[in-house]
Amino acid sequence: MSLLTLFITAVGLSMDAFAVSICKGLALKKIRLRDSCAVGLWFGGFQALMPLLGYLLGSRFKQAVESIDHWIAFALLSLIGVSMIKEALSKEEEKADDSLSAKAMFPLAVATSIDALAVGVTYAFLDVNILPAVSFIGIITFVLSAIGVKVGNVFGMRYKSRAELAGGVILILIGIKILLEHLGIPSF
Repeated sequence: MSLLTLFITAVGLSMDAFAVSICKGLALKKIRLRDSCAVGLWFGGFQALMPLLGYLLGSRFKQAVESIDHWIAFALLSLIGVSMIKEALSKEEEKADDSLSAKAMFPLAVATSIDALAVGVTYAFLDVNILPAVSFIGIITFVLSAIGVKVGNVFGMRYKSRAELAGGVILILIGIKILLEHLGIPSF
């Protein structure tokens, strides 16, 4: 997997965390660097942990599904992408919560990183070097989440759905790219 593809995947995966970080920033009355870093650590940490767990899980089943792994990668990434797009287009309003406690952040970190678990399974099928990949994903998510807190505080909810929509489209495009490459069709 190229560094550019990994970067684009990391950005796509981090869009849920970025959107939730915007909500956190919206709820916080005063932003401190410590708050931005705490949100970044929660989301970045889980975005790194979940693909690692998915990779370990996928590695156990790799030989059984090797002939269709590209279809699985395409399906997983497309399903995650469609889910993100549906959420972005949803009219439901999320309640802004300013708590940064473990009780508040843990479920958010898990919820925003479930898609990364599926990507980790995909990485096992694609023989991706997992430690640099998950580190990269975690760092990108940390940075974007910390920025998201500030963006939310300054701009409010106006960019939340756009971030989720962009993340969904990115993941679908990466799924298509993987499928095309395995079918021998030149991709973008």
